[in-house]
Amino acid sequence: MAKAAEKAGQASQYKRIMLKMSGEVLMGDKEYGLDSDTVKRVAQDIKEVVDLGVEVCVVVGAGNIYRGVSGAAEGMDRTTADYMGMLGIVINALALQNALEHIKVYSRVQSAIRMDSICEPYIRRKAFRHMQKGRVVIFAAGTGNPYFTTDTAAALRASEMNCNAIFKATKVDGVYTADPEKDKSATRFDKVSYMDVLTKDLKVMDATAISLARENNIPIVVFSVKEKGNFAKVVQSKGDYTVVSD
Repeated sequence: MAKAAEKAGQASQYKRIMLKMSGEVLMGDKEYGLDSDTVKRVAQDIKEVVDLGVEVCVVVGAGNIYRGVSGAAEGMDRTTADYMGMLGIVINALALQNALEHIKVYSRVQSAIRMDSICEPYIRRKAFRHMQKGRVVIFAAGTGNPYFTTDTAAALRASEMNCNAIFKATKVDGVYTADPEKDKSATRFDKVSYMDVLTKDLKVMDATAISLARENNIPIVVFSVKEKGNFAKVVQSKGDYTVVSD
């Protein structure tokens, strides 16, 4: 117990956090779909944070399966395309839940669209209770509404759950002045304001999500998910990352 308390103390800055990651994170080096080794590694990264005594909830995208915006661009009705994307999110959420429970991290998937035979409906008070019991809650199907991204879903659920921060998992270790994969002279911000993200179009999250996080004073921590164990490291304010706040 003393060891657990000591670990929790290392991350005492955060009591409850939201992890937001794209569906592309879960496909590893594949061109589409799920890479089982990557899903297992992400689950292990989440376990390390749970072991620090931090309550964790998750929103994952579906870009590895289907993007509503891409479907609409190809001529599909946008509403239909977005609902298809929401179903892709549920697939990813169930895969992540399975990987977590294989390593003894208990979890619940709560969907914004009712599908009671495979997961719970989203109920705010129930989600609170799950996290208080140490379970990871994975919020699926976005907001349940077309035209809203999973970035917005993450900011919304983080606000509803009274999260201390949103941890945005990306391929790079923070927010840069330009795309570091295209511009080698790009430099990383240690801190940046919500307004600078919006006015400079820094592509952290969409504008609705940034505005919602700003209104509810929830900082966004942008970090690289490619490095094993980096999630727990950043939760303990170690390593490289960018904090978006006022």
